[in-house]
Amino acid sequence: MYYKIYKTSIGKIQIISNDKEITHISFNNKAIIKDAINKETEIIKQTIQQINEYLNGARKSFNIKINPKGTEFQKSVWNELTKIPYGETRTYKDIAIKIKNQKAYRAVGNANNKNPIGIIIPCHRVIGSKGELTGYAGGLKIKQKLLQIEKQRYDK
Repeated sequence: MYYKIYKTSIGKIQIISNDKEITHISFNNKAIIKDAINKETEIIKQTIQQINEYLNGARKSFNIKINPKGTEFQKSVWNELTKIPYGETRTYKDIAIKIKNQKAYRAVGNANNKNPIGIIIPCHRVIGSKGELTGYAGGLKIKQKLLQIEKQRYDK
């Protein structure tokens, strides 16, 4: 496992990979994977390039190989999150309905909270049922900033 920490326009981002795929993106510089090697691999380099393009409004989607670890339920939620179009939001209930488990909106919220690959798996696009911003691993300020980036670019 490899990691690299970068300063971005939204703060520090840690990217972790195995030899072929991204396994984690986090918004702090705490060690997530013990014994990971601090090295900028090719996949990590491609990932930070695409994240910077996204943050600058020049990219709407990512073409990075990812491998999030989680339960089958979590993976079904994360897969559904990747289908939320750029510049749009969904509620936890919307996601629960899409995965054919309409009463599981709280479990969807928990799976959203456990998303190991922020930004690329766009959990920031999930909001509360009344349109309010709800929790985000990077904090609500970062969530708001990501949604603003998408709204500005989407409106053009």
